[in-house]
Amino acid sequence: MHIDHAAPGALRRVGITAVASSLPEREVTSGQLQERITAACGLSLPTRTFERATGIASRRAVAEGEYASTLAVRAARIALDRAGLAPCDVDLLVFASATRDVVEPATAHIVQAELGSRAHALDVANACNSFLNGIDAARAMILGGRAHRALVVTGETPSRAVRYAPSDPGQLREGFAGYTFGDAGAAVVLEAVGRGGILDVDTETHSEHWSVGGIFGGGSRHPRGDEHTYFHGDGGELREVFEKVGTSVLDRMRQRTGLAWDDFRHILVHQVTVPYLERFVELTGVPRDRLVVTVPTLGNMASATLGVQLDRVHEGLDSGDRVLFVGLGGGVSIMTMVWEKA
Repeated sequence: MHIDHAAPGALRRVGITAVASSLPEREVTSGQLQERITAACGLSLPTRTFERATGIASRRAVAEGEYASTLAVRAARIALDRAGLAPCDVDLLVFASATRDVVEPATAHIVQAELGSRAHALDVANACNSFLNGIDAARAMILGGRAHRALVVTGETPSRAVRYAPSDPGQLREGFAGYTFGDAGAAVVLEAVGRGGILDVDTETHSEHWSVGGIFGGGSRHPRGDEHTYFHGDGGELREVFEKVGTSVLDRMRQRTGLAWDDFRHILVHQVTVPYLERFVELTGVPRDRLVVTVPTLGNMASATLGVQLDRVHEGLDSGDRVLFVGLGGGVSIMTMVWEKA
């Protein structure tokens, strides 16, 4: 098993000790979404175009007055309750998400104000890998002695970045990847454990593809202007990049750890569409019965995807069960994390 040689002193293991997720109540079917878009722009589309193209039947969407922090706070409170902790028992709070409430300050402060904690608070952002990156960063800070217990949260509201009234077929195609989005939140508690924990982490980046997809407004390039607040992306090109480079990270993980697919109780994979997930299985050989499939009913929940999947299976895990996380994010980055329940 891979050992993190950077871990100082006697502390060698940091694990996930509590998990929670939060879904908005409002459900939006692909049929409803298609009706809204065609009514707004006057384009005519064949029946069930969105559902047939993506395999997504429905997704959740926030209501008026709900924000990324809203979903994060809900998940955080559940996770803390499950861990038997109060907010002030946490000394590191990481908001790790592709979505944020405001450009400044860090959304972690908004979450912390709602929780009533006093932890060191910061944001981590890396598209759909944000939550995994946040867990990895919090783990490193615990191993480095900078924190004892961390709360890592995400709140994703990508439905707010969807163009619901494209002016022509070109805009419809350019924003089509956004029609896969669903909103969700998730949270995990991280702390030292006596056995198991996070055993292996690996990442690979191909940043030359950063412009393939994203929301380009709000920064120094496009500080203002509605046009840049919509998600723009070439889903086909992103898929080609992941197919070309994605399996190498998984191959390295298996060689380094000596673990086979059957050694994992569950394999959690970022899910964009059903055809994309089927192609992932075809390329990697990951057994379908190890997957936790969420995309048909919840859509692409950005960085909250893996947190929601973990919450669905966490209660059924036994001590010693291993879970593999596979993250795929725009930018482009691929990430794996091996975790064993203590």
